[in-house]
Amino acid sequence: MGNACAIVGVGQTAYKTKRLDVSMAGLLREAARRALDDAGLTWKDIDAVVIGKAPDLFEGVMMPEAYLADALGAAGKPIMRVHTAGSVGGSTAIVAASLVQGGVHDRVLTIAWEKQSESNATWGLTVSGPFTTSLVVGAGGYFAPHIRAYMRRSGAPDHIGTLVAVKDRQNAIKNPYAHLRIPGISREMVESTPMLWEPIRYLETCPSSDGACAMVLASEDAAKKAPNKPAWVHGTAMRSEPIFFAGRDTVNPQGGKDAAADVYRQAGIADPRRELDVAEVYVPFSWYEPMWLENLGFCGEGEGWKLTESGATAMDGDIPWNASGGVLSSNPIGASGMIRFAEAALQVRGLAGDHQVDGARRALGHAYGGGAQFFAMWVVGSDKP
Repeated sequence: MGNACAIVGVGQTAYKTKRLDVSMAGLLREAARRALDDAGLTWKDIDAVVIGKAPDLFEGVMMPEAYLADALGAAGKPIMRVHTAGSVGGSTAIVAASLVQGGVHDRVLTIAWEKQSESNATWGLTVSGPFTTSLVVGAGGYFAPHIRAYMRRSGAPDHIGTLVAVKDRQNAIKNPYAHLRIPGISREMVESTPMLWEPIRYLETCPSSDGACAMVLASEDAAKKAPNKPAWVHGTAMRSEPIFFAGRDTVNPQGGKDAAADVYRQAGIADPRRELDVAEVYVPFSWYEPMWLENLGFCGEGEGWKLTESGATAMDGDIPWNASGGVLSSNPIGASGMIRFAEAALQVRGLAGDHQVDGARRALGHAYGGGAQFFAMWVVGSDKP
């Protein structure tokens, strides 16, 4: 892994349907300044900036990183952009961490964002390629068949997705940054909403959000000067696989399994359910919780829905998932993966506020993207590895 890397600053904006009060640059600067304040640093203290963004087509702004350099204090400093579809927020954090682990920089600002109100991401995901017909409407239309395949394979009953939707939205009520905070959320409320892509109902899917998330990553020496307790990176992993090939398992992708195995190996984890205290996992549609429970090795195949139904992933369960409310509650696509990574760091720092998991010392941050073919994960802990 190289040199030790610490997360010394985290900054988030409020996630909303529309942030009409700020430009794209203003949105990013808001998150970045909060991360700098948390780290006790100024723009001058940052050595390099690594930014992540979902496809330019989502907002219709080509190469936005070029004009955002000034707003992020990167004038005259190295700046790098990362793009791995919906997993980009996680991949961006990992690339930034590698610059510290490799001894290239002492303090790196990393940031990811989306301003969906200035575009139509569902349209961007629906455009057909040359000489082909578009057969889906947005991400939900693409992933719904995978969910139905999981239900058939595992024998999961119809209500499991509803349980996840209620759990995550109850958690979101405790998170002041969350986009969807729905008092009185219940199974009846979820089940009364329209079916968008069978079996996904309206309240079982993520919103379209504006927002940005930023972190300051630091070397061991730089972390000693931070005013607040740091989180330490115990392992990072990225994997990808082709979206189409004969025999590909879209329900339980090999790339996800390989990334999880790698990050657990680095962190010295043999049993993630017992050795992790909390997980922030990319669940844009409620059924992906039981699917990712299996993919990430928290249980055996066909057992994920049973873990969800038992309450194991609730705040008072033995392995809380998405204490922040997750992607189901806030989804600025380019930032959604980084939010998972940042929330994992906040948990082990003891700074997650009302959605803090008591005694959290090791946490998983997870992101996936594209047609479930890009994966990024890190394990962070309160103790230096």
